[in-house]
Amino acid sequence: MALSVGIVGLPNVGKSTLFNALSETEAEAANYAFCTIDPNVGVVPVPDPRFDKLVNLFAPKKVVPATVEFVDIAGLVRGSSKGEGKGNAFLSNIRDADAVLHVVRCFEDENIVHVHNRVDPLADIETIETELILKDLETVQRRLDKAERAAKGQDPFEKKAVVFCKRLEALLNEGKPAAAVETSDEDEERILGDMFLLTDKPSFFVANVKDDQLANLDQDPLVAQVRKLGEERGVPVVVISAEIESEIMRLPEEERAEFIESLGLDEPGLHKVIRTGYATLDLITYFTVREPEVHAWTINRGTKAPQAAGKIHSDFERGFIRAEVMKCEDLFELGSEQTVKATGKLGVEGKDYVVQDGDILRFRFNV
Repeated sequence: MALSVGIVGLPNVGKSTLFNALSETEAEAANYAFCTIDPNVGVVPVPDPRFDKLVNLFAPKKVVPATVEFVDIAGLVRGSSKGEGKGNAFLSNIRDADAVLHVVRCFEDENIVHVHNRVDPLADIETIETELILKDLETVQRRLDKAERAAKGQDPFEKKAVVFCKRLEALLNEGKPAAAVETSDEDEERILGDMFLLTDKPSFFVANVKDDQLANLDQDPLVAQVRKLGEERGVPVVVISAEIESEIMRLPEEERAEFIESLGLDEPGLHKVIRTGYATLDLITYFTVREPEVHAWTINRGTKAPQAAGKIHSDFERGFIRAEVMKCEDLFELGSEQTVKATGKLGVEGKDYVVQDGDILRFRFNV
């Protein structure tokens, strides 16, 4: 199952426009609330120059890039945590996502209505986050009730759950996200993880602007507000014009580079969104380059070689012997696998090797 990033925000901030550009599909985008009833799902390749270089070098018959799943979730409004609008269904969609991309409107446009009739990025963020916190508070209170009942039977784990849930309840009541809670042991981590809280998910902001703002983003007051908040929280902020990105994706492939350059950009803003989503999920990529395929494999940072091999096939993990490791930079510099070997830069690693981003691996196994 693909790791997913849920796209959230108020209605009419550009969520579906961004999704359309990301997935090169046509999710319904309209100037009214709740036009997206069921979440749209798109599996998006992760832009990676290393992958492109490997494809050029090996000219394989088949290529498989790394991907991230993006889910376009309809706009939340004040009261969504209590079912206002389509709140209950939408919040459930967010719960299923692994990370949250929060689209924030940072543009003025009298032709695009704002659900609160004003453009105020920080107030919009507060509205969304308040609804997520309120929904989490409801979840925690249900878990607390269950723990208190079970604790009467002297269950030690549930007694610990009572203490932890009360601490978490107090935090949420202060308007703080569940991610701010400190866990003291594996039991508390398990209690927290089992609740799948919305505000415990990794997240980042996408500040959506109009095309005429792109040339002067460093002086833009609306963008500055979101960047400042992101810096204070240690949360990434990507600034794009979803409308322009959608236009880029509608162009023939051969015309895109010239159009992007005419805007003063070095790459589509979507590439930054996708890479940020990938990084927010704490994912890295390793490659296999055997004939006839160049394949990018997605793993969690910190994965050891046998578990990385298991991504290809369970037999690779079960019968793991060793991993032969090349670094992308060595291959690109030296030009061929044979030269990498000849210069002593092909590594041989065992079961404790932690796979690094950009490794090119070949696994030896015996089942």
